[in-house]
Amino acid sequence: MRFLRQSLTGLFLLAVTVALLFYAVALVRGAVQDRLADEGRSRPAQERVFAVAVVEAQPETVIPRLEAFGQIESRRSLVLRAAAAGTVVELSDAMKEGGEVRAGDVLLRIDPADAQSALDRAEANLLDSQAETRDAARSLELAHADLAAADAQADLRQRAFARQQGLQERGVATEAAVEVAELAAASARQAVVARRQSLAQAEARVDRAATALSRAEIAREEAARRLADTVVRAEFDGTLSDVSVVAGGLVGSNEQLARLVDGRMLEVAFRVSTAQHARLLDQDGELIPATVTVSLDTSGIDLSTSGQISRDSAAVAEGQSGRLIFASLAAPRGMKPGDFVTVSVEEPALERVVRLPARSLGSDGRVLALGDEGRIEALPVTLLRRQGDDVLVRGQGLRGRQIVTQRTPLLGPGIKVRALGAANEPAEPEMITLSEERRARLLAFVDANKRMPADVKERMRETLQKDAVPSDVVTRLEARLARTGG
Repeated sequence: MRFLRQSLTGLFLLAVTVALLFYAVALVRGAVQDRLADEGRSRPAQERVFAVAVVEAQPETVIPRLEAFGQIESRRSLVLRAAAAGTVVELSDAMKEGGEVRAGDVLLRIDPADAQSALDRAEANLLDSQAETRDAARSLELAHADLAAADAQADLRQRAFARQQGLQERGVATEAAVEVAELAAASARQAVVARRQSLAQAEARVDRAATALSRAEIAREEAARRLADTVVRAEFDGTLSDVSVVAGGLVGSNEQLARLVDGRMLEVAFRVSTAQHARLLDQDGELIPATVTVSLDTSGIDLSTSGQISRDSAAVAEGQSGRLIFASLAAPRGMKPGDFVTVSVEEPALERVVRLPARSLGSDGRVLALGDEGRIEALPVTLLRRQGDDVLVRGQGLRGRQIVTQRTPLLGPGIKVRALGAANEPAEPEMITLSEERRARLLAFVDANKRMPADVKERMRETLQKDAVPSDVVTRLEARLARTGG
């Protein structure tokens, strides 16, 4: 009985299993047929439309700016050296690192004893030469007078000889008297020759005395110059640096004592490429006096000033490339020689150019513009300048066209897109409201900062006293305040 019941149960379960299998096969078959039927009547695929940011191309006149890095230099600097050797007996209070001096100020004195003695000897020699010159002049006068007397005596002797000859012809004088008169006349002529020789010697003595006097004067001037070299003076207004002398120290001839720098006559030297240098030349190949803006970033506080290009280097230094340009600065407040700065140069204006985001220009020199039915067209352009994140281009048919601001691999000619508008508009700075305590702390920090120029302080105070203050200004000031331990 038990065996029969178990057999019937097994048959029942087997029948149920077979029925479920047939049911599953039927379901799968029906699903496959429905799928095949749906594929036969499928809908056509819709075209994908991309959303892109665009900007309208409007030709305009743009003044490109060339960015470079440079170094501040002084147009007038002088290395102070000792012209004489000796001991420093006097040192000015300004003779120190950073000392401010005026033109003509005495910086130091070297022991003048030896130089003064040399000057005294030269003056004594000059007095001797002057005395010798006067004595030679008197001797010359006497030689002239002696020669005149000899000439007069020779004339008298000659007339006496002529008279004796006349008497001899009349038979009055004897032959002996005529001979005596002739001998006297010859002796007088010989005396004249001797006096002329004395005159020549006197004239030579005068010349020697004049030469000796000139040499004595030169020696005196040289001794006076050496005495003056014991005093070192400032040639112009400026600041001292690299001071290496102390009171009582011994200095040698031509030893470097300090360096005098004029901090008001500053210029910036910056290097540009050859192509950039060519853009700063006029039609005659001369460098144009373009306007430059020099900026020095000091812990979030920008010091800037304007200037003008003055000259360029005569040759390219060994191992260098490009061109070195110098620009004079108008009011370099807060800047010192040796500072590394950012230089922005105004190039000649470009007409009929379009400013676009740099990412809108492809490597093939084309931009993507919206055409009919919102489909993209590729337009060839000529790249003129790169200005930060922008490019200046020029091309046919750009005016008024909607240009895609950012290219992606999915975009290309014929792709249908949907314009979203310009995406390169500058964002407004975030403004925050300061509490009175926070405002007072920042104002106190600005007033106590001695390195900040007065005009920058005034701008910072005006900014902090407003109801809404830019967050980046507050962040920079608080960062510096934290570094100083305030």
